[in-house]
Amino acid sequence: MHYMKVQTKYYNLLKDGVKTIELRLYDEKRQQIQVGDAIQFSDLSNPDDTFVTRVTALHRATDFTSLCALIHPQQAGFNSPEDLVNTMQQFYSSEKQQQYGVVGIEIHN
Repeated sequence: MHYMKVQTKYYNLLKDGVKTIELRLYDEKRQQIQVGDAIQFSDLSNPDDTFVTRVTALHRATDFTSLCALIHPQQAGFNSPEDLVNTMQQFYSSEKQQQYGVVGIEIHN
């Protein structure tokens, strides 16, 4: 079982099945995730609000711009590739993206 905290806006989209891909840096913690694994997501603002889902695919890329060629931004809760890249830049610097790469964790509730 893997555990991830998500901002309320994105947590609700994941929980409702609107967002089917969670975007993260492909750091040591995310490298442990395999297709078929369970992930417990929790709302960052309300840690008692959780749900469990299964990983159905992992989409790896060198950065979020490259990842947009592999997934549809709407699957990750964004309206456009630009929206996705600009938002993710707020969480992960270009340097960190180049160091670790990124991953789109596809899930199914």
